[in-house]
Amino acid sequence: MTRINITDVVNEGKFNRFHIGLLICCRIIITYDMFDLVVYSSVIPVLMKEWSISPVQAGAMGSYGFFGMMLGAIFFGVLADKFGRKNVLILSVVLFSIFTFLCAFAPGPILFSIFRFIAGVGIGGVLPNVIALMTDYAPKHMHNMMVSIVMCAFSVGGILAAFIGIYFIPHFGRKSVYWVAALALLLIPFMVKYFHDSPTMLLIRGRIDELRFVLSKVNDKVPLTPDTEFVTSTENDPGSSVAALFKNNRALGTVMIWIAFFMCLLMINGVSTWLPNLMFRAGYALGSSLSFMIVFNIGAIVGTLILGSLADKFGVKKVLVPMFIMAAVSMMLLGFKNNMFILYLLVFITGACTMGAQNISYSFVSQYYSPLMRSTAIGFASGIGRIGGLSDQHLEAS
Repeated sequence: MTRINITDVVNEGKFNRFHIGLLICCRIIITYDMFDLVVYSSVIPVLMKEWSISPVQAGAMGSYGFFGMMLGAIFFGVLADKFGRKNVLILSVVLFSIFTFLCAFAPGPILFSIFRFIAGVGIGGVLPNVIALMTDYAPKHMHNMMVSIVMCAFSVGGILAAFIGIYFIPHFGRKSVYWVAALALLLIPFMVKYFHDSPTMLLIRGRIDELRFVLSKVNDKVPLTPDTEFVTSTENDPGSSVAALFKNNRALGTVMIWIAFFMCLLMINGVSTWLPNLMFRAGYALGSSLSFMIVFNIGAIVGTLILGSLADKFGVKKVLVPMFIMAAVSMMLLGFKNNMFILYLLVFITGACTMGAQNISYSFVSQYYSPLMRSTAIGFASGIGRIGGLSDQHLEAS
């Protein structure tokens, strides 16, 4: 009987059709995930006028989505490590698609906020499971790059939200931008058929036939016969996956990761939610103010891809520290009056250094923890980070 370590099979695999399919599907999910989150920034000026609400009320409405994301990231992250990533991810997509779509039919701020909160729960549950899923099946030499490629879809979603806001709102009204959200439901049949839980969970649960099938797709160079015995070096801690975040000298690292996520998401959410409205109030036309969001997200895409490549070559920590410093400097410079070229350049750099660095941080977290607590770790880091988003909503609104 041949004994094969499932971690080695995945790590030594070559990038192939299986990974391409996983990347494409996960990128589409993340695109809609981000679209549903930031499309609110496109309609803030219209809602404030239509419902006669103040910036403080608009900020509160926005914060319900981030509060839902915080709870969803933590709850669905823990749930996925206990019951499997696949079904939890499918549930998350169903939640954010349906309730973002329903925002179009909300007659006032109260029901709109409720729908946005429930959609936020689904949005929060997507990221921990997508990142964990990518890390579960990525070849070792491409961990950061594959996560980077998927995370770029966040910026694609932001760009899509801005473009749809620019075109749809003047022609079809603000409700039309929420109709696009329902298209994400078309992904569900593909997720049901092609997604799998982590190899470690498949082994622990005794789903050996499914494990053999998916490993043959990940790495077709390894002979997997019916009598192959699969083993793993991952320890199965019978305790809580939440408590495991602080075991084996991980406590300080966990706390520092949470602080970094809080500070970075404070910056990102401030820009992604309020930049169009602030530029609109500064005298720019709505279409022109939304263009700053497009530049911000293009910068994030470029920054994420470059950082992902550098992180695989030099290590994640050596890349993140200077990028966080550049992010702080560029954000401060945005507070000064500049001509349009300098302003666009600073917005581009801000996108590259904030969102780009944050995207790589998710990859770092997914590799820092073992597969059996991976979704929990990302969920808690993301959830704690969303507190920064909540704080930012109230700071900016006031």
